[in-house]
Amino acid sequence: MRARLAGALGLVFAAALAAGAWVVAAPRLIDAATARAVSIPGDPVAGRNVFFLAGCESCHMSPGQQDRFRLGGGLELKTPFGSFFPPNISPDSVDGIGKWSAADFADALLEGVSPSGEHYFPAFPYPSYRRMSVRDVRDLFAFLRTTPPVAGKAPRHAIRFPYSIRRAVGLWKLIYLPTIADPPEGDPSDLEALGRYIVQGPGHCSECHSPRDFLGGVIAGRRLTGGPLPDGKGKAPDITATGLADWSENDVADALATGFKPDGDTLGSAMASVVRSISQASDQDRAAIARYLKTYKPGGWR
Repeated sequence: MRARLAGALGLVFAAALAAGAWVVAAPRLIDAATARAVSIPGDPVAGRNVFFLAGCESCHMSPGQQDRFRLGGGLELKTPFGSFFPPNISPDSVDGIGKWSAADFADALLEGVSPSGEHYFPAFPYPSYRRMSVRDVRDLFAFLRTTPPVAGKAPRHAIRFPYSIRRAVGLWKLIYLPTIADPPEGDPSDLEALGRYIVQGPGHCSECHSPRDFLGGVIAGRRLTGGPLPDGKGKAPDITATGLADWSENDVADALATGFKPDGDTLGSAMASVVRSISQASDQDRAAIARYLKTYKPGGWR
């Protein structure tokens, strides 16, 4: 009798624990003040620069063609957890984001939540985009609305169980999603502070250039010290001040603009697509990135 009672209590406890985890893992949306702020009409010209800083086309460009503004999605991203297929982010009203509001867009970038209220998997680098300013979010949204509508949806993700459970991403967020009290209104003006903002936010440099733990979370104290590429083919290098000790600020900025290293070799692998994007951003932004990376030391994320 006692054993049965203990077993029943154990089941009740497990059920309560599971229910509590289910509630805690619920998606969270941006607050009302942020929703109002991002809903002010953005500047598509400024948004174009954000588009290239954030590397949107490197994941969302329709495969098999060269127009970087045809954003039909569908490029396969292979990871240890399975294959992800970035969605259509063109302004197509059926298959893309044409019916999204600016608040829907901000929910995606800042909270990793879809308009239908589901968690996005963090293959979409919202842990970094979460640091973006209100102005950059609304400007990027304004620019995306100027790109051509593209029909067609990306294939469904092919992710291994249990990583495929979307609700569980809510628990992942509790561990790894940075706490941002209020998104900044605009970008910093100081060059090093601007570089920090770009590297940590829209540039999402730590997403590839950092080692990760078994749940796929970036190891905080080793950000930017290098890490295996998501597909397991090669490694992203150390881009801290230590890793770039033999590079000058001009070397870093020139490499981001041209794809050439100081020794004349080229940046290859995934960095080729990064350079294709960031070479279209402003000279000031590349100089800011270079300034910050040349001062950044492991563990100095702030």
